[in-house]
Amino acid sequence: MIFQKRIFYFLPLFLLLLCSQLNFAQEKKTVKKESRGRLFNDTTATDSDYLMAIEKAGEVLESAYNDIDFAGDTHHLFGEMKHTESKLDLILASLKGANPNVRNQQMYRIVLQEIQQELEEQNKAINARNENLEKIKSRVIELRKDKTLMTLIKDTIRRNQFKQEFANLRKRYVGTDSLMTKNQTTLNNKKRLTVERKIAVSNALVTVESKLEKSGISIFKKEYPSLWQISDSASSKKVTHNIKAKIIIEENVAAYYLSYKAGGLITLCFLAGLLFWYISRNIKYLKENNYYESLSLLNFKYLNRGVLLPVLVILLNIAVVTNLYAPALFLELLQLFLLGVLTILFKNQWSGVSMRNWLFLLGLFFALCFLDLFITIGLLQRFAFVAINLLGIRYGLVQIKTLKDELYIKGFFKWASIIFIGLNVLSILYNLFGRVSLSNMLSLTAFISLTQIVALSVLLKIILEIILLQIYTIRVKRGIEKMFDYESLSDTLKKPFIIVISYMWLIVIASNLNIWESLRASLASLLGHPNTIGSITFTLGNIVLFFIIIWAAHLLQKYVAYFFGEIDDENEENINKRQHSKLLITRLIVLISGYLLAVAASGMPLDKLSILLGALGVGVGLGLQNVVNNFVSGIILIFDKPIQIGDVVEISSESGRVKSMGLRTTKINAPNGAEIIIPNGNLLSQNITNWTYTDNFKLVEITFEINGETIPEEINTIVNETLGNLPLVNNAKPSQIYYSSISDGKYKLLIKFWCSIYRTEETISIARQELYVGFKNKGLNFSS
Repeated sequence: MIFQKRIFYFLPLFLLLLCSQLNFAQEKKTVKKESRGRLFNDTTATDSDYLMAIEKAGEVLESAYNDIDFAGDTHHLFGEMKHTESKLDLILASLKGANPNVRNQQMYRIVLQEIQQELEEQNKAINARNENLEKIKSRVIELRKDKTLMTLIKDTIRRNQFKQEFANLRKRYVGTDSLMTKNQTTLNNKKRLTVERKIAVSNALVTVESKLEKSGISIFKKEYPSLWQISDSASSKKVTHNIKAKIIIEENVAAYYLSYKAGGLITLCFLAGLLFWYISRNIKYLKENNYYESLSLLNFKYLNRGVLLPVLVILLNIAVVTNLYAPALFLELLQLFLLGVLTILFKNQWSGVSMRNWLFLLGLFFALCFLDLFITIGLLQRFAFVAINLLGIRYGLVQIKTLKDELYIKGFFKWASIIFIGLNVLSILYNLFGRVSLSNMLSLTAFISLTQIVALSVLLKIILEIILLQIYTIRVKRGIEKMFDYESLSDTLKKPFIIVISYMWLIVIASNLNIWESLRASLASLLGHPNTIGSITFTLGNIVLFFIIIWAAHLLQKYVAYFFGEIDDENEENINKRQHSKLLITRLIVLISGYLLAVAASGMPLDKLSILLGALGVGVGLGLQNVVNNFVSGIILIFDKPIQIGDVVEISSESGRVKSMGLRTTKINAPNGAEIIIPNGNLLSQNITNWTYTDNFKLVEITFEINGETIPEEINTIVNETLGNLPLVNNAKPSQIYYSSISDGKYKLLIKFWCSIYRTEETISIARQELYVGFKNKGLNFSS
């Protein structure tokens, strides 16, 4: 069959090979007739034409060989197929003895769906490569249409003349044909394996969906007799055997999940390592410059005791939330590891009573995990669950208050206590009436919800400490040693993080109740449903995403200065104007990027957007001129920099220090404490006197009279010595002394000198006092 295909696709070359075997005598007899016929043929080909035809055929075969050969992307595809096969083999092996745990079944479903998608994409890639091989075959078949080459094949004499060229052509053909056959066979085998795997995945999905459906039904139906109607039927031997079997199954499932999620977990660990390096660098800088002890003044509880444990808290909290469909053993080990790290952090920080209550909670949680994962359900085990629930209820009513007093966020504990107690009560009721699976799930969710709110509270405190550490380190590097109001700053910063923390907590509770998938699907259906108003079609999800991005952009541009050590109470003389200018540009970029991203995320078509912009243009023409004028003026002020934050300016009848610059208005602090808000358009349309455009020094004047027996040289000496000893006076620029009146024993003077514009009045006052003392010591009368 393969030989017939070769004859069909490469017929011209086979004719070439067969004709080359004719004897030389027949060639000599035919030469006269053919040559006679060619004398009267206008289309006679020359040797050059034949050589070109042979060369062209060789190039076609050579390019076909190169195109047939598998490139790097094909070998990469085969590697992906091998990886998919190994994943599928693992999941199928796990399914054979799988624990009917609902969480494990959910993980199997998610993984199988991903494998199904991978196989579909791989099948499309194989089909595309098969189509490419067919196109290459058609290029070789096109050689039959080359009349010059076909004429040469039929011309026995000429063919003998190009014997060597035909031999090389035959060699190329054999190599191309062999590679074509080999690669086609490989692709066909790969396609067959892909189809077989797709069938296996479909069957496995049916099995998993069936188990999930049965699990959901069994949760809400009576699985066991009521607690008062049964006797203990689980022998110790059976329990021991069951524990061993479940441990083996759970270990295999957890090991598979680790291999399946290895890439994501490694990435998470890498990011945690970067965070560890970043925090350690700041702390090292503070230690080297003897500022590390000042962290206690910022009410640090965790970062000042080491970096590793706080970073582990962040890593484990994120791991819990991002692995919602992990096996039960994997998640519960994560939870226990997280609680262990928290215990070390709380040591020597919490009171003895609080620490004992915390350890008691951990003991209950560990016992619950062990019973839920590895113990056969019997009478004794059900009573053990009831006992844990009762202790949990007492804990929620009495002992939980000691935990609340030790944590940073206390508002959540009211809800956490209600949920903890309520779920334990429901667990006891369901256990009594035989719905054991539902009872166990509620018990586990109750303890996880309480321990997770403790972990998330610590997480928030650690994040705020990282931000405060960055602010303090930058301020120390800039030479600002003044301690800032960290409490009000923390209250400001924690508000957006509380939203994120709440979302993480709700996700953990919903996933442990096994309702997160249905909630997410319902929410996705609601937000993704298309709605039409006129000719515009939109979804609620796009609208929500639009406003979330806008909110995040405004939030980021508002808080971005904190990461550069900028807060409102910084020293006027140490202000970094260049950094403020960079921050203004950064804020502008963040806002523009946020709005563009929000528009792109909204899914609004460009034609509809042009209509909206046209309507906005009409609005600008009717009443938004001032808004647009101020906005454009703000951009001009940012880049042109006639004034910057910290400058002392006079604008019309107003004067003061520039406090902040926005895209629409600029705020100025007046000397009397008032805050003047000036639209940016007004700034550009008026004359601006900027006292600190070049430097922060101002030329000030003092007039006074001297009475007594002295001469001008002595007066000049006293003035220069007095001003030279004043630290607030800028002696780099010489002072100036002018006499407006001179008479016997009476002199009127005008002194001009440079000082910081931010401390003008203070400097003038001190200068007057020191001049008075200086002249008084010389027995002269000084009046100003």
